[in-house]
Amino acid sequence: MENYQIDKYVQDGQDPKVVEKIHGKILDMMTPGESVNYIAVQKKPAVTLLPDSITVSNKRLFLCEFTKLGLATNFEIFSWQDIKDIAFKEEIFGSKVTVIPFTGENLTIDYIPKIQARKLYQLIKAALDNLQNQKSEAKESKIVIENKPVYSNPDPIKEKPIVEEKRETPVQETPRFTERPSLNDSFAQNNPKTEEPKPSIFGTPTSTPSSEPNRPNPAPVPATSKVEDEDEITAKLKKLKSLYDKQLITQAEYESKKAEVLSKL
Repeated sequence: MENYQIDKYVQDGQDPKVVEKIHGKILDMMTPGESVNYIAVQKKPAVTLLPDSITVSNKRLFLCEFTKLGLATNFEIFSWQDIKDIAFKEEIFGSKVTVIPFTGENLTIDYIPKIQARKLYQLIKAALDNLQNQKSEAKESKIVIENKPVYSNPDPIKEKPIVEEKRETPVQETPRFTERPSLNDSFAQNNPKTEEPKPSIFGTPTSTPSSEPNRPNPAPVPATSKVEDEDEITAKLKKLKSLYDKQLITQAEYESKKAEVLSKL
């Protein structure tokens, strides 16, 4: 059963005994989902009981070195994220394979058969390229997600623009008419009653108060009194117009008083 498991790792001239021993040690270090893809074994011109080897899994790279006549084993293990590049150089007796990590010194195993070195190079390059593509896709998807608008609501409501409310300062209205006197008071103040001259017995005109009640037998008014009445009415009309222009009376009051004065003609 064990020989059946290592048959696919000895197709390029690998030593079956060395592959069997290395394969058993690598299986003990496998993580879930990890599997061995290839094992390359060192082949020196001189006889070597336990040569160095390079094992490639689908997740990591194992550099194995036997020491102390096979009683001890040194492993240098790299994940694909730790490896910067792989290089190999073909020489007379095999190839020199060099692993270049991002940190630390380069690790080299020589005397790897040329066909095995080429296979290692192909597998490792393919794994590194695949890792680089995954990083690029992850970066692009991250950029797309960051640039994509996220809405908590499938139908986002557009925010209404904030309009600063302007508060108008109330304007204190000034009354049009301030403490306007009544029409009768204004009219009486500006048009005091005058005493009409009356002819006396001796031909000298005398004045009698207009408010004197029950004047007995008023004397006939001379012809000039009609002209004086017309002048008095004109003066009243002018006074009314002046009061209206000064906004001391309303238009309705003006029209009413005007009609009242004119009715006396």
